[in-house]
Amino acid sequence: MAKRDYYEVLGVAKNASEEDIKKAYRKLAMKHHPDRNQGDEAKKAEEKFKEAKEAYEMLSDAQKRAAYDQFGHAGVDPNMGGGGFRPGGGADGFGGFAEAFGDIFGDIFGGGTGGARRGGQQVFRGADLSYAMEITLEEAAHGKETQIRIPAWESCATCHGSGAKPGTSAKTCSTCNGAGTVHMRQGFFSIQQSCPHCHGSGKIIPDPCPACSGQGRIKKTKTLEVKIPAGIGEGMRIRSSGNGEPGSNGGPPGDLYIEIRVKQHDIFERDGDDLHCTAPVSLTTAALGGTIEVPTLGGKAEIELPEGTQHGKTFRLRGKGIKGVRSSYPGDLYCHVQVETPIKLTEHQRKLLKELDESFRKGGDRHSPNTKSWTDRVKDLFK
Repeated sequence: MAKRDYYEVLGVAKNASEEDIKKAYRKLAMKHHPDRNQGDEAKKAEEKFKEAKEAYEMLSDAQKRAAYDQFGHAGVDPNMGGGGFRPGGGADGFGGFAEAFGDIFGDIFGGGTGGARRGGQQVFRGADLSYAMEITLEEAAHGKETQIRIPAWESCATCHGSGAKPGTSAKTCSTCNGAGTVHMRQGFFSIQQSCPHCHGSGKIIPDPCPACSGQGRIKKTKTLEVKIPAGIGEGMRIRSSGNGEPGSNGGPPGDLYIEIRVKQHDIFERDGDDLHCTAPVSLTTAALGGTIEVPTLGGKAEIELPEGTQHGKTFRLRGKGIKGVRSSYPGDLYCHVQVETPIKLTEHQRKLLKELDESFRKGGDRHSPNTKSWTDRVKDLFK
């Protein structure tokens, strides 16, 4: 499937300013971010988010944008040829192509993803972490503050973060001369990528610290305060910025995503902001009517049953559901009546029920309106 025009993806004109492009991307990123879309729309939103991100990365870079404006997608796709290009630049106006797309080619030839430059060295953002948290329905409805323990990294006390064995020091990488990057030629292209010897650090440690194996840091655990917002739902995620894996060569850390799992409740079932429960009612209460007491997440409530309440009748208690994180008012509680048939009858009770049944039969169809309508439908079926 052909890619859409980057300007069309962001909804901006081809002469749009850098600020217009940035504003358009932010708007789309907020709309289609995976954290803001759940359920059936999540996959579609994720695709649009990635599409907008790719368009912004190309159009926000002056050199990449110039290449795209001149050659279209072929100018920014490393798998497609770019005629007239000469390594190292030249008078044909296309000299900055390799430098502009160094990160892309680095991904293909081993440079990794998320790379940036700091002092000539390749730096990388740390990986994101995921943490599954199980909470009760009451905690999801009312919110809670809790603590979790997550992996963390601390500077090695033995080498003080240098990674070298005490009494020794790191040496400049002879492969890249401390730059952290090397140049390689792929056909017509001169490609800059992370140094395979020092992995972008620009230094080599001949004698690694035995305590941290040359990493300069030791894995520990730390306690993190987490606030669960009221109304959170199953599968929603909470992002804790900067609490993911640490970056490489001074790069920024990743994020921690706390994914919510709600335990099954003994009484209630949640449907969005609404709650459902089943209330057992005796045969006599359903027939004569009366008041029953039902639970809610905020206490108890009463329902007045009219005389002749049928099995499966639903009563709605407004505002007794859950107020979702993005809702302005709470949902409702739906109470479904379950008429219980008596069991383990005594002989006296059997006799009374038989007498009652005989009385109903003498009264005709007025005591069993549903039975009459059902019987009539069956007769019509076999006419």
